[in-house]
Amino acid sequence: MQISYNKLFKLLIDKGMKKTDLAKEAKLTPATLAKLSKQETVSMDTLIRICDCLGCTFDDVVELIKD
Repeated sequence: MQISYNKLFKLLIDKGMKKTDLAKEAKLTPATLAKLSKQETVSMDTLIRICDCLGCTFDDVVELIKD
């Protein structure tokens, strides 16, 4: 099973935000941003900070893709 953050990136576009804006507001490290961009897993704490920042839920930012 793979993970996709395409919903997150679309949400950022809809809100007129850049990844760097999100990183600043959610206190994400450059390494975490790189993981998101590469569709790699990140911690639950990171996802909670992102959702809190954007006022959304996990379903709005993460999608599980079956192989």
